[in-house]
Amino acid sequence: MSEKKNTSKIASRRNFIKTGAMASSFMIVPRHVLGGVGFIAPSDQLNLAAIGAGGKGHSDIVNASVNGRERVVALCDVDFSGSAAKTVKKFPKAKLYADFREMLDKEKDIDALTISTPDHVHGPAAKYAMERNKHVYVQKPMTHNIREARMLTQMARDQKVVTQMGNQGGSNPLLGMVQKWVDSGKLGNITKVEVWTNRPVWPQGGAMPKPDPSKKPEALHWDLWLGPSKETPYIPNIHPFNWRGWWEYGTGALGDVGCHLIDIPFRTLGLMYPTAAECSVSSVYSQMWTPDYHPKGCPPSSFITLNFDATEKSKAPIVMTWSDGGIRPSHPDIIPADSDIGGSGSANGVLIHGEKGIISTNINDSSPLMPKLYLNDGTTEFGPEVEDMPEPEYGHQRKWVDACKAGFGSKEHKGLTSSFDYAGPMTETVLMGNLAIRSYMLKRKSGRNEEFYGRKKLLWDGENMKITNLEDANQFVTREYRKGWEM
Repeated sequence: MSEKKNTSKIASRRNFIKTGAMASSFMIVPRHVLGGVGFIAPSDQLNLAAIGAGGKGHSDIVNASVNGRERVVALCDVDFSGSAAKTVKKFPKAKLYADFREMLDKEKDIDALTISTPDHVHGPAAKYAMERNKHVYVQKPMTHNIREARMLTQMARDQKVVTQMGNQGGSNPLLGMVQKWVDSGKLGNITKVEVWTNRPVWPQGGAMPKPDPSKKPEALHWDLWLGPSKETPYIPNIHPFNWRGWWEYGTGALGDVGCHLIDIPFRTLGLMYPTAAECSVSSVYSQMWTPDYHPKGCPPSSFITLNFDATEKSKAPIVMTWSDGGIRPSHPDIIPADSDIGGSGSANGVLIHGEKGIISTNINDSSPLMPKLYLNDGTTEFGPEVEDMPEPEYGHQRKWVDACKAGFGSKEHKGLTSSFDYAGPMTETVLMGNLAIRSYMLKRKSGRNEEFYGRKKLLWDGENMKITNLEDANQFVTREYRKGWEM
């Protein structure tokens, strides 16, 4: 078959999928007669692929397949000897690839794909896929840096593809309870939000392990794992998980759980780009008792302040604080001293402070603690003790698949909770915290010596993606890309 005919055939099938509900009404022979009860015509199935098939990639592509309702045609991973082997077993007919570029160039009938790689590959993989008109589901954070998030948000609109970020808590119906409390004005003017986590739970804060090519697993395609990052010999104990603590590959605690927790106030208060950011970070001291911040690695703990303008929902300027490394806010007097704040054991959570009370929540945690409203007059309102989740991860992946089949601009597409139109600005806000951390670690010349910039309030022009009062900090809006992986 010629390339032209094959392309026409794929386009016709995709058009049928997008208009499937309308087209099916004209079928003369009932589908169950052709294939038995529960039969799904191949033309009604979405052709799915996965970039990153192990770890979170397994549940992402399994949930997107909707119990076999959709067809998984290809899997891509740099190491199929690890947890990705379980995904291969689940989808034995899928073709296997190590390089997502090769997969997307060869498997032209792919309609949509999940991207569940380390953070530094999210942007290049999503861009490569969207350039080829594929719908994409990208794990959080949506991208490794702010510029990538802005670029992909616009690209999704231009290419008219359906997108979703993997912060599944955004699809939790209990988020509507928090939204109702905010919209009803029960808290009055909201001026303060506190967000915290016990992360990191991986190595972070010290020097990066030294390369040792002799220890590279035989099945690992290290060069492909590096992707856009600078070329370097194999580094032990980075793959498959500990990459999170190094800026070259990960985005630290903020990128890990910040997209879940910050999502709650960002969404319910209708926030947009922050106007300023500042931070403090923990210090690791050398034998000479001089601070050693290891600028290539995320600090073991940090405290960040983000400022936001008033919105239609918040009515007043908002100050949001973020703390990680086990540092949490003080227990509010309005909440009983023996009660947890946020999630179970107060390890992770969100406090939304208004003039009339506080919302305490941690919707995205697996613990049974639900949203709680505490008002100054003694009134309380709690969510259910046991959460009802009839489908995996609140149907976050399934809803994206349904929207892919309905098409760009459809009711299903507009109903997604984390399409890039929303997830892009929210991801930029999360990554703004990391920009503040990395700027804190910058060194400057002071006479003959070097010293850290240290704590400095950075003023952010969100529309133009620029720090206006510290030019050196703008290097962290983007990154350097290895040749062949540029964005």
